[in-house]
Amino acid sequence: MLEPTYQADVVIVGAGVAGLSAARRLTGAGVTTLVLEAAHEVGGRMATEKVDGFRLDRIGRLLSTACPELRLTPGLDGLELSPFAPGVLLHSDGRHHRAGVRAGAGGARGARSARGALHAVRALATAPRPGSGPRRPVAVPGRQVSVPRSRTGAPLGTAVDQARLGAAFGRLAATPVERLLARPELPAAEALTARGLPARTIDGFLRPLLAALLCDPDLTTSSRCADLALRAFASGRLCLPQGGAEALPQRLARALPPGTVRTGVRVTSVSTTSVTTAEHGEFRCGAVLVATGGRAAGELLPGLRVPDFHPVTVLHHTTDEAPATGASLLLDADRGGPVAHTAVVSGVDPSRAPAGRTLVTSTVLGPPGPGLDTAVRMHLARLYGVSTARWETLAVHHTADAVPAMRPPHDLRRPVRLLAGLYVCGDHRDTGTVQGALHSAHRAATAILTDLGADHPLHSADPLPTARAA
Repeated sequence: MLEPTYQADVVIVGAGVAGLSAARRLTGAGVTTLVLEAAHEVGGRMATEKVDGFRLDRIGRLLSTACPELRLTPGLDGLELSPFAPGVLLHSDGRHHRAGVRAGAGGARGARSARGALHAVRALATAPRPGSGPRRPVAVPGRQVSVPRSRTGAPLGTAVDQARLGAAFGRLAATPVERLLARPELPAAEALTARGLPARTIDGFLRPLLAALLCDPDLTTSSRCADLALRAFASGRLCLPQGGAEALPQRLARALPPGTVRTGVRVTSVSTTSVTTAEHGEFRCGAVLVATGGRAAGELLPGLRVPDFHPVTVLHHTTDEAPATGASLLLDADRGGPVAHTAVVSGVDPSRAPAGRTLVTSTVLGPPGPGLDTAVRMHLARLYGVSTARWETLAVHHTADAVPAMRPPHDLRRPVRLLAGLYVCGDHRDTGTVQGALHSAHRAATAILTDLGADHPLHSADPLPTARAA
């Protein structure tokens, strides 16, 4: 038998954002790299389906303009981010309440230094006290929305509660990341209560916000992970990749040398010096990086700790007339239905819908059940204040392993080097976010380059073997 040919210095299993960003760092350092992906397209969970001119994200994770890895990852130069309206729009007691920066906060890139949530709560906290004057309206396109001035202050609490929240966001925005990671770790719900925030503020604002950012409405997430998510919210603007979630992995893939990524190749086993595939046999290499989702990584790497996951179901609807919420991310502070958050995403990114059509994307945290679309339409009718009877359902996407759970104790810097020559990265090794996936890829690429050494002999990849006959 002929000895398998040497394919590359590093073989990466998985062409999601973690694998592609690691490949970009390695090839940029002169290391020959081959990326093998079982699917027929790159991106993994950051996939976008095209239906009748609409661009429909499978999961649609929210990004922040304050995410440093979006600026520091090679290959993402020029990535266009479409920002939501400043802050968020909270639905409570049949009314909308804005918690976000004031109008005129600037565009996506300028908003990186904006402290959205801090400005929002400061504006609310300095509002006149009850009896000192009429309510001051908050501008929302197409309708008049007022911030209540009663002592209950739905959904952010009283002026004192709002001042406490503003101070908490201010501290988060100014605290270095390493100091946040050194804090005592608790479940997020316990940590927020321990910091003196009232239950009304936690349940009416922070719980729905963290449900949108981390897909964890029960606030079981590690307080350190929650702090990082809230810090990004306080320091920037929520946003989406322009053109769909797939724009991010596709931009990374285009930045790689031709032939680096091979799709439709299913890896069945790995070692420190080779990978075995179902279609093309064995690939020999100098090191292997497993950059798949957590469950697939556990199948290739027996003994690897695999987390639980938050399931996510995303529904896409279209209508001829856009609801009057503009480009806001709309959260349900009352949790009065299955929808955790929703947005008119064609108002955020017009490229996601054909001209003259509106795309509304809604996220349900859980599996799809009988009658889900009907229940979601009823909930959306209350949230948007319009009839949804004539809305058309474009797609329902369910992902069981959508977001890794990050319950304490949670190591945000799980080792990426398993053995010399065998590495792993992904959002399950860091925080369960796009930022976490990119950061873990950075750590893995750095570990590989360190182990290879500057004097490591580089090889030219041999041609891809032909598929074996059935």
